[in-house]
Amino acid sequence: MTWIADNLGIGTGTQAKLLGTLIVIVVLAVARVVAVRAVRRQIGDGESVYRIRKATTYVATILAALTLGFIWLDAFNSFPTYLGLLSAGVAIALADLLKNIAGWGYILSRRPFRVGDRVEVAGTRGDVVDVRLFRFTLMEVGNWVDADQSTGRLIHIPNGLLFTEKVANYTEGFEFVWHEVPVQVTFESDWRRAEAILREAMEEHASGIDEAAADRIRRTASSYHIKIGALTPNVYLTVKDSGVLLTGRFLSDARQRRTTEDAVWRHVLEGFATAADVDLAYPTVRTFFAGPVDVAVTAAGGGSELG
Repeated sequence: MTWIADNLGIGTGTQAKLLGTLIVIVVLAVARVVAVRAVRRQIGDGESVYRIRKATTYVATILAALTLGFIWLDAFNSFPTYLGLLSAGVAIALADLLKNIAGWGYILSRRPFRVGDRVEVAGTRGDVVDVRLFRFTLMEVGNWVDADQSTGRLIHIPNGLLFTEKVANYTEGFEFVWHEVPVQVTFESDWRRAEAILREAMEEHASGIDEAAADRIRRTASSYHIKIGALTPNVYLTVKDSGVLLTGRFLSDARQRRTTEDAVWRHVLEGFATAADVDLAYPTVRTFFAGPVDVAVTAAGGGSELG
């Protein structure tokens, strides 16, 4: 060390600081490894070992910053400068941890959601079942399961993600969302009769918006400056390649969309089954011939040929 210091022009005080720095780093590194190995022998649980390893890393980083700061304190001219550099180092080392704590404060103060709300964050949908200091937990819905029913998985999301990803709340203010059921009938069908059946289905199974719920919807709309129209079910008509498309639109409980759609479709299918002039459409191919077409009759039972 002395030979290196002489060749580099490093003074004795700096030599001592360099040696102290080396000792601190080695001691903390060895202490961390020993602590993790001791825990692994005593516990053996992979998750617990992981958590303790992360905790020891944070503790070692903070102790190293404090100790090295005091070793090199006179190089910083003043104690406030040292505190500033120390704070910056701690902020860099614990950036994700501090971001999650800030996200927790944001959840408590701004209330983007509460426990029990159905939300979508970074493409993951679910019901909020827990909010903690570093993360919140969703009971996942959707994904490989059709509609909005539970998958049975718990998804843990870091609180800091709220600052970088969009958050959709299905139930904030009121627990209703607009839902649509597309019903396509053939061109030959009586689409007016089909529309009447669809309206009847929605009025029976999807019009359960009482006055209290309607008032909540209107109050929430005014709080967020949302323009709302009629809250009753409606049917919109458009023409597609294979038939006439009737789209039923109605308000549904955010957690009951699949159940409500099931009831509406059952009613529609039963209604179409009793209506001789209404048929569901499907992709078809039609061929048109211009002018007269000659039909040649072959042997009995052999069919006919177009000429």
